[in-house]
Amino acid sequence: MSRPGTVPRAAQGGRIPQASPGAATLWSLATAAGIILRWRDAHGLPHTVKAETLRPLLARLGLPAANAAEIRASRALLAAEAAATPPLITATQHRAGPVLPGPGPGARFQLRTEDGQVFEGRLDDHECLPGIAISGYHALECGDVATTLAVAPPRCFDLVDAGAERPGQALPWGLSAQVYGLRRAGDRGLGDFGAVAALAEAAARRGAATLAISPVHALFAAAPDRFSPYAPSTRLFLNALHADPGLLFGAEAAPGAAVADPPLVDWPAAAARRIAWFRALFARHGRDPRFAAFRAAQGTALERHARFEALSLHFAARDGGLRHWRDWPEAYRMPDAPAVAAFAGEHAEEVAFHAFCQWLADASLAAAQQRARAAGMAIGLLADLAVGTDGGGSHAWSRPAEVLRGAAVGAPPDIFNPAGQDWGLTAFSPRALRAGGYAAFLDVLRAALRHAGGLRIDHAMGLERLWLIPEGMPSAAGAYLRYPCPDLLRLLALESHRHRAVVIGEDLGTVAPAFRASIARAGILGMRVLDFERDAAGRPLPPRDWSREAVAMTSTHDLATIAGWWRGTDLAWHRKLHGTADPAPAEAGRAGARAALWDAFRASGAAEGAMPDPSAAGVVADAAAAHVGGAACRLAILPIEDALALPEQPNIPGTIDEHPNWRRRLDGPAAALLDAPAVDARLRRLAAARPIAEAAP
Repeated sequence: MSRPGTVPRAAQGGRIPQASPGAATLWSLATAAGIILRWRDAHGLPHTVKAETLRPLLARLGLPAANAAEIRASRALLAAEAAATPPLITATQHRAGPVLPGPGPGARFQLRTEDGQVFEGRLDDHECLPGIAISGYHALECGDVATTLAVAPPRCFDLVDAGAERPGQALPWGLSAQVYGLRRAGDRGLGDFGAVAALAEAAARRGAATLAISPVHALFAAAPDRFSPYAPSTRLFLNALHADPGLLFGAEAAPGAAVADPPLVDWPAAAARRIAWFRALFARHGRDPRFAAFRAAQGTALERHARFEALSLHFAARDGGLRHWRDWPEAYRMPDAPAVAAFAGEHAEEVAFHAFCQWLADASLAAAQQRARAAGMAIGLLADLAVGTDGGGSHAWSRPAEVLRGAAVGAPPDIFNPAGQDWGLTAFSPRALRAGGYAAFLDVLRAALRHAGGLRIDHAMGLERLWLIPEGMPSAAGAYLRYPCPDLLRLLALESHRHRAVVIGEDLGTVAPAFRASIARAGILGMRVLDFERDAAGRPLPPRDWSREAVAMTSTHDLATIAGWWRGTDLAWHRKLHGTADPAPAEAGRAGARAALWDAFRASGAAEGAMPDPSAAGVVADAAAAHVGGAACRLAILPIEDALALPEQPNIPGTIDEHPNWRRRLDGPAAALLDAPAVDARLRRLAAARPIAEAAP
């Protein structure tokens, strides 16, 4: 869900305009709640959030502000929360802090570490804890304060830690792929983790350190037409349709007769075939002790998700396809309601089936990661974490206190989207995160890292702030809401080390330099895309000058492929989708851009000779792979579409049915995709261009 173009930034400082005392009180409450009152748009123009946005957004935050009395009560509530000790506080290993207001300077504390060691000491004159050497989640007591202290390493788990970057050897590289688009024999029309394993092994044989995959979060059993991987039902569980039962049961799990395999995924048809296959397996293996152990270990979270799936299918069949749990009968809208428990008892086998599907998917993904690592990948699979979840999904129903109901995540108006964007996703409540000891964030992180050697965080700016739009209002009538970024970064560092996983943050567009600096300090690699890396004059930036603490790539799933850009396939799609009276200006601009890019390829040594014509996409894909391979970035990732020199991109933002988003299948089995001589040679050029890693300073 990376978004090209400019992302407005919050204004730094600045005074709020003079207003009535009532408005000033409202603004004061909004500021205390973390709403950024002033921001600048893509053109640099300042904006102040209006009261018409603040009041409903504050209400979604659980802070009513319709009148002066409500504002006073909400301010008092925030003050009481700020004075209370949260159930979890964070610190950085070996560094003093955090402040513990209340016990006073010099107060004695006791720290019991996870492994049972006990340390005692005193707060300093600033009421700070001294630096703690042992990372982990520790029990802290100090005066009346009793809480968990999460002590994190200074940086996330690193490429060096993973063994992917070694002094004197070439910097690492990898591939990325959309899971649904991969093929293997017997996949029933949809890519799965067996195909992922096969592609990972093929890439590993050529020296790849990682295979980045599209998000594989759980979608909707009752609505297979809702298949965007970036709009999941929940991020706590997996898209069960990607399970490969053969990885668990071997040949016994063969699905039977082959089916037609068109170039585009027919999600409803593929889902029906796969679910029928899984039901047959459940009838034979539903009492497998491995499944029972998995279900017990996943506990309440899995039980609620399985109940949600069963209820969704039940009401969809009974009432004509209800698509949101808020439309269910009222007795079923809360996960712990008696009616839900009664339903689960009456439909125990159906609930168990959906838990079984999660076991199939979990075990399949684990096997894929094991095969990737066994084949020689230092990182293995690199997971993708969506920025939020669909408000009508499992997470919002199962854990309602954690999310902001009635507010959608999106983006303000910018150059590419003058009306702004509403992504239809719900996000965590910052107040609920703090009150819950960040359990919601940790659970999502741990689910994503469970079977991965790395993690890409979509729209990483969400760690610091999100544009939220009150329900029923246009995208432009939103506001930025702050998130506890220092705490989230420390927890991310701690969990990345526990799971031995590197972290990438999608930081495309105009991002505040301070944010990029903060994630770099935290050991999170940014993203640098060929078309966006330009100097002050707008010319392509030499790859040797790209940021070191980042991942270099030719393109993303939301952008034109190299072959498509060179041919003008993206321009043709733009004309088809938006129309134009005269395509000549765009074609002329692209001709000039081609010449500039080819000059950059020649300057970097990635190409030589005269510029090829628009039909020579393979030659240009070769040069692009070598050019990006030569970037100073510590990791380079080549999308499989550019490895194969394909003209079509996986997704065009802003479209739904107008373009076959998230449906394109690759031509040929995953295990053999890289065998074509041209593709193999392209990857060799990429690998050969990688700079030599230097010893750490």
